[in-house]
Amino acid sequence: MAILKFRIYFEEDESVYRDVAIRHTQSFKELHEIILKAYEFDNKHKATFFRSNDHWLRGREISIEKYDKEYKAEPLIMEETSIGSEIRDPNQRFIYLYDFNKNWSFLVELINVSKEENPKISYPAVVRTEGIAPSQYGTKGLLGEKFADIEEKYDLTQVGEGFAEKNEEGEDVGTGEEGIAGEEEEV
Repeated sequence: MAILKFRIYFEEDESVYRDVAIRHTQSFKELHEIILKAYEFDNKHKATFFRSNDHWLRGREISIEKYDKEYKAEPLIMEETSIGSEIRDPNQRFIYLYDFNKNWSFLVELINVSKEENPKISYPAVVRTEGIAPSQYGTKGLLGEKFADIEEKYDLTQVGEGFAEKNEEGEDVGTGEEGIAGEEEEV
């Protein structure tokens, strides 16, 4: 059974991507679900794939359901469409859109085809993660929940010794009780 490895780029930053492995017999719905899992998105919104070419132009649509809009050609339904049936060339590309209000857009590119299944992997699977994923509903800190522990441990709110502020001329003015920036000291 063929194993397809896709690289899913976050469209706005190609240094952020996830590699997923999936059987060619599995459906686009399963690919949709593993992409959401890889990027830590929920599964509450509409989504669709478009078959694409080397220039990322949208072709045939593969959708979760038929939406209330006009189509040039009837969309394929994710659950009924196997991934292998839509592979046209060794570098096949798809565009994946999620949450039509926020318009999350991902570029999906076939990067490897293997005949050997890895018995340790349950397909589909995320096999590589690169870069910090965008946050679906707002900001996500680099340190996440652990930041509060670090901040408490090291008390990052106080300026320690060796840190000083500079005035407009670039001279150190200190930060403690010895003087307030902008006031001149008497000699």
